[in-house]
Amino acid sequence: MTARHTPPGRRPLLRRATRAKLAAALALLVAAVAFVLPLAWLLLSSFDAKANLRVRVPSSPTLDNFSAVLTDDITFTPMLNSLVLCGSATLVTVAAAALAAYPLSRYRSRFTRPYLLTVLFSTCLPITAVMVPVYGLFVQVNLIDTVWGTALFMAAAQLPFAIWLMKNFMDSVPVVLEEAAWTDGASTLQTLLRVILPLMGPGLTVVTIYSFIMMWGNFFVPFMLLLTPDRLPASVSIYTFFGNYGQVAYGQLAAFSILYSVPVILLYVLISRRLGGGFALGGAVKG
Repeated sequence: MTARHTPPGRRPLLRRATRAKLAAALALLVAAVAFVLPLAWLLLSSFDAKANLRVRVPSSPTLDNFSAVLTDDITFTPMLNSLVLCGSATLVTVAAAALAAYPLSRYRSRFTRPYLLTVLFSTCLPITAVMVPVYGLFVQVNLIDTVWGTALFMAAAQLPFAIWLMKNFMDSVPVVLEEAAWTDGASTLQTLLRVILPLMGPGLTVVTIYSFIMMWGNFFVPFMLLLTPDRLPASVSIYTFFGNYGQVAYGQLAAFSILYSVPVILLYVLISRRLGGGFALGGAVKG
């Protein structure tokens, strides 16, 4: 048996590939640390009565920070306001996106591409660029400081991207299933509600989660359109922990941030099972 020797010309290539792998691993490690450190600070500071901006293990862990924020004024009322505001806006967004995506997915027209490009442009428009005229409009039509008016505007702001997502998922549903439903006497609306939407469950779940998360973390819109403190969502009431002269209650801020993240995590856990689903074609396709 003779030992195999690597040709001299291939050794630099192997060293180069090894260095590339090490560089990629190092870059991934740096990115992982950049994500883990804020989460570690958030978790550790929530149990530290003397928390600051340093990431450190508390010498005497305590639940005082959670006890301080678990009140009606700080947590429960703002959380309820956020659930009502973001939940209703998400329902409007998903329903409107499904109705708008259906004709874009199923019908061909010379206006489809310009319309989609307009929708795409709307997704790139920063919300701060339209808040001044929107605020003036809300004052004129007496929608300022109303939860349902703010929810409608948040739904409208999130709608363009939701339409794009919904259309791409709807394109994956075979048209032949709709034709089978039409043969059985179903209308277009019945086909959409009973055939298409149930089959695109994973896509519907993605649009719902994405829309809710984007609205849940929205600070600027409710800050501008809601004036009464009792109607402010948790994304705005978080400023309670920022005092004057640069003083910040870091421990309470960390505890509140963890509680603030719980609804989004629960939403994802509850409906994540549908993300792995596919199109249950079964024997629905007519021969």
